[in-house]
Amino acid sequence: MSKLQPGDTAPDFTLLDAEENKTTLSAFRGKRVILYFYPAAMTPGCTKQACDFRDNLSALQAAGVEVLGVSKDNPAKLRQFIERDALTYPLLADPDLTVHHAYSTYGEKQSYGKTITGVIRSTFVIDADGTVEKALYNVKATGHVARLRRELGI
Repeated sequence: MSKLQPGDTAPDFTLLDAEENKTTLSAFRGKRVILYFYPAAMTPGCTKQACDFRDNLSALQAAGVEVLGVSKDNPAKLRQFIERDALTYPLLADPDLTVHHAYSTYGEKQSYGKTITGVIRSTFVIDADGTVEKALYNVKATGHVARLRRELGI
């Protein structure tokens, strides 16, 4: 699949959260959503990124923005991650990579000079109508939330 671009309709999905409740993207219509894909729960970079979203969540929500994180981890692993790091927003499980493929966030990437296949750390800002506002691929875990806040004027 080709990468999503601003103006594209965000692919809808239903995934299980850490408590095994179903979360559907279209249920967030009427709000802006930051949807971010990360490689693996409880790894150093993913922890830094998740905690950065946690630490900025009140400002984001005050501006009408919800945050959803997606990984290939199962709900039990997500539950451990949430409990360990006191994360305060939903993390969603996509173990079969269906949603990763719909958003083109799984494929070839560079890691320490080698080409590997895996999760491409990516973030999407989806507007209240379900349209992709920003599609950011190969983002860095550090400083990413600050960049989003600047770009969104939050």
